[in-house]
Amino acid sequence: MADEADATRNQPAGYVPPAVWTWDKENGGQFASINRPISGATKEQELPVGKHPFQLYSMGTPNGVKVTIMLEELLAAGHSGAEYDAWLIKIGEGDQFGSGFVAINPNSKIPAMMDYSTNPPTRLFESGSMLIYLAEKFGAFLPTDHYKRAETFNWLMWQMGSAPFVGGGFGHFYAYAPFKIEYAINRYAMETKRQLHVLDTHLAEHEYLAGDEYTIADMATFPWYGSIMSDAYKAQEFLSVHEYTNVQRWMDQIAAREPVKRGRMVNRTFGPPALAERHDASDFDKVDAGS
Repeated sequence: MADEADATRNQPAGYVPPAVWTWDKENGGQFASINRPISGATKEQELPVGKHPFQLYSMGTPNGVKVTIMLEELLAAGHSGAEYDAWLIKIGEGDQFGSGFVAINPNSKIPAMMDYSTNPPTRLFESGSMLIYLAEKFGAFLPTDHYKRAETFNWLMWQMGSAPFVGGGFGHFYAYAPFKIEYAINRYAMETKRQLHVLDTHLAEHEYLAGDEYTIADMATFPWYGSIMSDAYKAQEFLSVHEYTNVQRWMDQIAAREPVKRGRMVNRTFGPPALAERHDASDFDKVDAGS
């Protein structure tokens, strides 16, 4: 860290970290209105409950899409117990700070989910936790073979630990920060490309992340890295994503799956195709896919 003698080189020039940090509510760029250094509910707001066993409260971001893909894959595989209602949580309006949402997820991040098929109902937060829970509950998309199961968890945890550097790191400083900081963009661009190279090298010798079997590891990783390869942050040329041909092959293969196509529509607020809320399989029939 630059000391006071080097403060002219800091951004902004002259900035020196104080002895004790204090919260500047206006300092946060595009997301200043919803970021804060404390947890807990800011308002009383109960969540709706629909007719299905699973009640999902989410938005069509990469973390939300992981779970809707999994639910649609389960339904397509014949697991009718995976029927769900997907309610839109408008994070830009602070829905995640409502009392009902915080009761499910004290971390106030989407997605959050309740399983009403258990007595008492089971609360679920963190997308990786939801994928494991659903895979174990329905015995699907999680191998029983010792080595394949371990490999699935390896890559699932890799995604959970790596994606924040892509979204909160590269995405924030490249697309959302109130001004461009060369050091920060370069730091996280390097890390994003390193991660893409990790994937590309592995997928050169494996059809899917855990080997020859499509698993929850792929469902978790595809929304983040598929987006980086296609449209996220409008940074594809900047990151030279064309270099990662094995990731592109894997991405195209997963994107072609019908349950994946449906899962990507759910709780999506931009599009097309977009389905703000999903309460029945027939809701997809109402979506204009724009094709």
